[in-house]
Amino acid sequence: MARDQRSGIRDQAGRPIRATGRRIVAASSFAVLLLVAGCRQDMQDQPKMFPQRGTDFYADHRGARPQVLNTVARGQLHDDSYFYTGVVQGANGYREEQNFMPFPVTLEVLKRGQERFNIYCTPCHSRVGNGLGEIVERGYKPAANFHDQVRMSQPLSHYFYVMTHGYGAMPDYSAQLTPEDRWAVAAYIRALQLSEAATSADVPAGVAVQDLKSIAEAEGHPEYAQPWALPATAVQAYPHTKEGTPGMAPGNPADPAIKIPASKPAATAAAK
Repeated sequence: MARDQRSGIRDQAGRPIRATGRRIVAASSFAVLLLVAGCRQDMQDQPKMFPQRGTDFYADHRGARPQVLNTVARGQLHDDSYFYTGVVQGANGYREEQNFMPFPVTLEVLKRGQERFNIYCTPCHSRVGNGLGEIVERGYKPAANFHDQVRMSQPLSHYFYVMTHGYGAMPDYSAQLTPEDRWAVAAYIRALQLSEAATSADVPAGVAVQDLKSIAEAEGHPEYAQPWALPATAVQAYPHTKEGTPGMAPGNPADPAIKIPASKPAATAAAK
């Protein structure tokens, strides 16, 4: 190879090596620029509609198209409205609660209802449903007593509706309980009510009857069979207003104040 002071090193053909390298670099750079520019143009001008943005493609200039009438999303058919709402439309046009279950009640349903009830309901209502749960003992508003005259007369779907929408100081539990579980809890509440109001005549023939006191003593917990006293920290908070409560329940609900009957003196009980 010959060295030229003006052009630098040349190959055997007399072509400057540095000039050839510059051409290669320039061509590569130009190709990269074309590639980047092409991709950017495609990303900026995509043939699609943007949410909440107008368009000239449709006559009403709306990019977001209205749903077809009576369109139902997958998994949201809810053709059995009573199963999902707990109410039916009455002849007068108002929603009415009903006293029946939308599916058969089996032992498995009651067991599931008992499990969910013990998890979500007992903190306020207690495990026997008398409204004197652990939270009430710490100053919360007494919960509903499922065994008083008002709750015993309420239809079965009333409990489903309250669990779905809440009532008064009670929040809704629609996020914690599926519709199936809400109905199972409602069935278990009815079972609790029947157990508290049951008599010996309701027991099938040949089945031994044990009262709660005997069972509690046999299990080593006689205190469970004693009357439950309402703690002094409990609050009977019924606001005397017409606006209602934060739970959108009436300000003066038609449920009576919880009253615990006085226990009989020990001597009188022993005499009987």
